[in-house]
Amino acid sequence: MKSTSFLLALRTALVSLSGLSNAAEAATPNVIVILADDLGYECIGANGGKSYQTPHLDRIARTGVRFEQCYAQPNCTPTRVQMMTGMSNVRNYVDFGSLEKSQTTFGHLFRDAGYATCIAGKWQLGSKDATLPRHFGFDEHCLWSLLGRGERYADPSLSVNGEFKTFAGKYGPDVCQEFVVDFIRRNRSKPFLIYYPMILTHGHYEATPDSKDYGQPTARAKASNQQHFADMVAYMDKQIGGLQKELESLGLSDNTLLLFTGDNGTGRGATSKLEDGSEQDGEKGSTTRGGMHVPLIASWPGKMKPGTVCPDLVDMTDFLPTISEAAGVAVPNALPIDGRSFLPQVRGEKGQPRDWIYSYWVPLRASQTGNVGSRGAVEQAFDRHFKLYSTGKFFDLDRDVEEKSPRRVADLQGEAAAAARKLQAALDQFKDARPASLSPPVVPGEKKRKNK
Repeated sequence: MKSTSFLLALRTALVSLSGLSNAAEAATPNVIVILADDLGYECIGANGGKSYQTPHLDRIARTGVRFEQCYAQPNCTPTRVQMMTGMSNVRNYVDFGSLEKSQTTFGHLFRDAGYATCIAGKWQLGSKDATLPRHFGFDEHCLWSLLGRGERYADPSLSVNGEFKTFAGKYGPDVCQEFVVDFIRRNRSKPFLIYYPMILTHGHYEATPDSKDYGQPTARAKASNQQHFADMVAYMDKQIGGLQKELESLGLSDNTLLLFTGDNGTGRGATSKLEDGSEQDGEKGSTTRGGMHVPLIASWPGKMKPGTVCPDLVDMTDFLPTISEAAGVAVPNALPIDGRSFLPQVRGEKGQPRDWIYSYWVPLRASQTGNVGSRGAVEQAFDRHFKLYSTGKFFDLDRDVEEKSPRRVADLQGEAAAAARKLQAALDQFKDARPASLSPPVVPGEKKRKNK
């Protein structure tokens, strides 16, 4: 009897411990980071955009948290390097289309913490090496521009877990979407990280499967097409709605932090209307607000205050510490992380808002900017009202958002003068941040680059 009682007690204890373990595992959140390609702040209806249909993102914004002041780099690779490593480009950016293999990404951190990890969409961080996604922390991948170029939309050529395939009769964004959904279904019983740098809405602006001319000769018109861009924005939004529906059907929504943003401003050739009657031209590749201001919408049901609008500054370096804090994933002290977590703001708390954003950006063409500084890059620091370049150009963004009339710092007074001192101090913080082991960036004009 005593032996039987002991065995029953032991079994009960083991069942109890198993239950605690399962509960702890269930409490570990899933994380999905969605990065739209060439989609500026003005494209989303919730942000005041009137040109495009974004009902799913608008609903997420109404029930989640919408940030008004999120900024990326002016083009894709610099933003992706910042987002994945949590560091300013001054510390680790070398050249367009590559990520130094020595770098630690959020893929590494989450995989080491026991997460199943996946990346799907646009890569552009190194080519012709099937091992790169796994090297950077991702168990599975479905990517354009890894093992070859080819088409990204109709009849796409993609790398799927190391195998280069052409999907005749398929639409590239659909292939990636199906891959992500399948990954979720297969890993729904354990925590997962999905990094979803979408192929949409990068030009050339082509027809989508929902366009009237899809499959017709005009569908691949190699020129800017405003209607096709509108169709691409709507299709991107539809895919995000489908992803949300999948999470809900699997009962994963409440335990999933979803962040949606863009990699730079809207591509050239697209002009968007806003509810105040103004228009915003696509300014990708520019260090003006139109080239860097991107949407940021967060969803984590039960963990946030629905319908919150946050005016705090957010930088791409902030994503790594934010998702790491949400998941309880440790960030090594040895990593010189420049970002700060905005998770408190997602939860409706004050947090530690930024006073400024610092940007170190290597342009792709000399014609893109006249603000290249002595270190071969465009360096700037800005807040919501003022901007200072390392070249000494100062702008009042409330009065001169297009940065057409620089002001002399020596002539500034009052609030502007105080802002200039603050922003110069921000620039000074990074004067020795570039590792001596990294080659200096190529000054525009010294080497032909391709803008992708």
